[in-house]
Formats: sequence, structure tokens, C-alpha cells
Amino acid sequence: MIKRLLDFKFALLGLLVLGLPLLVLAVLVRLKLGAPVLFRQQRPGRDGKPFEILKFRTMTDRRDADGELLPDAERLTPFGRALRRTSLDELPELWNVVRGEMSLVGPRPPLPSEVAEYKPWQRRRLSVKPGITGPWQVSGRNEISFEQWMEMD
Repeated sequence: MIKRLLDFKFALLGLLVLGLPLLVLAVLVRLKLGAPVLFRQQRPGRDGKPFEILKFRTMTDRRDADGELLPDAERLTPFGRALRRTSLDELPELWNVVRGEMSLVGPRPPLPSEVAEYKPWQRRRLSVKPGITGPWQVSGRNEISFEQWMEMD
């Protein structure tokens, strides 16, 4: 109860304080990457209950001659790469915290395809709300193996 109240207050404060920078980022995303500005994706939350995570878009919708999306590496722009490197793409997740779907601190919300591959002990991470940040992000992020990441969570 106290954690939820703190999450709500700090996320709301974050949205208020970062309102203008968020607006500037949204305009830049729109100009550089197009619409929609927000990337939305279903993720498993607490107890595996799905929710829609919000992030700033980091890739274009470029397609090949057959109308198929190009591989992610070809659609990720330098601007999108910078948003990801600085984690600015994740600022809209503050709204997920305000809505009660995420916490400020907790295990990162996995992709459904990752959950399908979880070992039984790894499923325990679904017993808590996912977070914007957690041990994985502050301990090396992409330099840490999947197994180490799961153990940290």
C-alpha cells in the first residue's frame, strides 16, 4: 500500500516536472520517426496479467518491396538509438506507474515470448509488479547474461 502510494506520487511528480521535456521529445519523435509517437506493446504484468506498456517510438515503419517491415536493425535510426541508450524512450512508462500497472522499481516487464521460455523458478518474477528500473539496469544492462538478469530479479 505504501509502495503504491509512493510510486503514484513520484510518477505523477515526474510527469509534471518532465512535462515540457516530454512534449519536446514527443515533437522530435514525430518529426524524425513519424506517427504514432508512442510505441504500445502488450506485456505480462503482475501475475502475468497483460497490460499495454508505453514508450517513445524508436524505429521507423520502413518496409520492403513486398510490404513487409524491414529488420529492426534497419529501422532503428540514430535518433532512436540515442533515445534507447539514454533510456528517454522509457519516460512514458511513468504513465503506466500512475495507472498502477507498473512500479518505479521492480523487474523489467518481459516480452510474452520470453515468459514462454521461462523455467519454473524464473516465473516468480511475475509475482510482483514490473518496474521502470531495477537491478538489471543499474548493474550493467546489456552486458549481463539472461541468466544473471533473472537471478538479479
